[in-house]
Amino acid sequence: MLTSPPTAHRLLPEESGPGAPTRNHVNTQHHAQYLLPAQRILYVRVMYNISRVELTLGKERKTAFSMDEDIDTRKINNSFLRDHNYATEVYMILLDIFTIHILPHADIISTVEFNSTGELLATGDKGGRVVVFQREQESKNQPHRRGEYNVYSTFQSHEPEFDYLKSLEIEEKINKIRWLPQQNAAYFLLSTNGKGQDPVSNPAQVRHSVRYGGVNRDKTVKLWKISERDKRPEGYNLKDEDGRIRDPTTITALRVPVLRPMDLMVEATPRRVFSNAHTYHINSISVNSDYETYMSTDDLRINLWNLEITNRSFNIVDIKPANMEELTEVITAAEFHPNQCNTFVYSSSKGSIRLCDMRAAALCDNHSKFFEEPEDPSNRSFFSEIISSISDVKFSHSGRYLMTRDYLTVKVWDLNMENKPLETYQVHDYLRSKLCSLYENDCIFDKFECVWNGTDSVLMTGSYNNFFRMFDRNTKRDVTLEASRENSKPRAILKPRKVCVGGKRRKDEISVDSLDFSKKILHTAWHPSENIIAVAATNNLYIFQDKVN
Repeated sequence: MLTSPPTAHRLLPEESGPGAPTRNHVNTQHHAQYLLPAQRILYVRVMYNISRVELTLGKERKTAFSMDEDIDTRKINNSFLRDHNYATEVYMILLDIFTIHILPHADIISTVEFNSTGELLATGDKGGRVVVFQREQESKNQPHRRGEYNVYSTFQSHEPEFDYLKSLEIEEKINKIRWLPQQNAAYFLLSTNGKGQDPVSNPAQVRHSVRYGGVNRDKTVKLWKISERDKRPEGYNLKDEDGRIRDPTTITALRVPVLRPMDLMVEATPRRVFSNAHTYHINSISVNSDYETYMSTDDLRINLWNLEITNRSFNIVDIKPANMEELTEVITAAEFHPNQCNTFVYSSSKGSIRLCDMRAAALCDNHSKFFEEPEDPSNRSFFSEIISSISDVKFSHSGRYLMTRDYLTVKVWDLNMENKPLETYQVHDYLRSKLCSLYENDCIFDKFECVWNGTDSVLMTGSYNNFFRMFDRNTKRDVTLEASRENSKPRAILKPRKVCVGGKRRKDEISVDSLDFSKKILHTAWHPSENIIAVAATNNLYIFQDKVN
């Protein structure tokens, strides 16, 4: 836990409206080497259709969901592709199915995250559900099965709520999932939900939210424990085998309880609930490298939490002005440095990145470094501020570089060079002429994520028409691939796709006017050490990997 003078910390205020915050304490207990030339392409390894269903995992393993609010007092403490062609099989895992009749909107995947070893992969959806996939262990008889991910556990992380005072629905959508390093046989993850509307994209939306009562305090972060159980106790003295309390007068002998084997059961239990600390939309959570603290970020504030304390957090960044009409930018993403527990970075809707050091001051409103690329006045347009808004920021695994994603580009920054990015990659520059249409259908406000591969040599991010892009930093080559059922045939090569901007279109190209903007890949994840990627396309999760012999 970071230490500093108690008076220097800003205890979270309780907000009652658009006025200036008061610094009062609130007790919250109540409230690929290349990457993919034309012949070297990734193949679909596993594809899941994340339908809103109940999952039955067979006789050997069952899932269980426990809502016991008991408190766990233990401390929780090469280039991408090789020089050969890739070919693997396509698998589609059919889940045992009892369909729950709810709106399809709830099935849309809203976050994807590998754990630190890559053995587990978690997805969250707009219905508040978390599905955890586990990688199959290698078998001597079937070594090619190493790499398949199967459903390990599924549970309801957040439920929909309703603010009766403001007549607002509080959305159960899972905005972010972050894994904690494994310390014992159990796994721990943090999940956070959203609010009753889409994330804000600019200061005007924040001001509108405050003015018309769109602010609520029901966004929470939960710490979940996922554990296995293959034994059950039997032989209680005061209750029978069904759990009912026995009549004490019928007890004539003392029995010693014993543990009996049972079918393996995976349980998900909420261990902590961190609530009532955010007034606005939570867009990021990040676990510190000290493994004792984490930070949660909304549109105007960043809060620092201790994983053991749920009723108190420290406000370390606050950009809310006294008069909301003076608000000019909002926080869009934040992340801790992977190795330095005192350093974190956050991005804004103006396209700037601020690096803060908690050793310099407990209140980090004043940044240590400021990264921003000067805008060319000749390229200034009505959409300039919107498309320059940063939707995601990620430290490299080495901690030397930063990667940011805005609407049209991915940029790599050197922490030692603040005035301009080290590298800039165009994701879909062919959409520059379509910005007016994208503004009218609100697609220009889409928030795309970006990820590094395990060696920081390749970048990946999503696009429209279920396309996703990869950029090799060493060879400066890039490729566009498509995640779709139509192209996922057994043992079929996942071919590069090209977008034709104008003129005569080739057979293997797609016209920019034919792109489907309702199909978009916003969320991606990369295995921390292997060439395995997860791509979320609406309610489908695609897992790709290189060749398996």
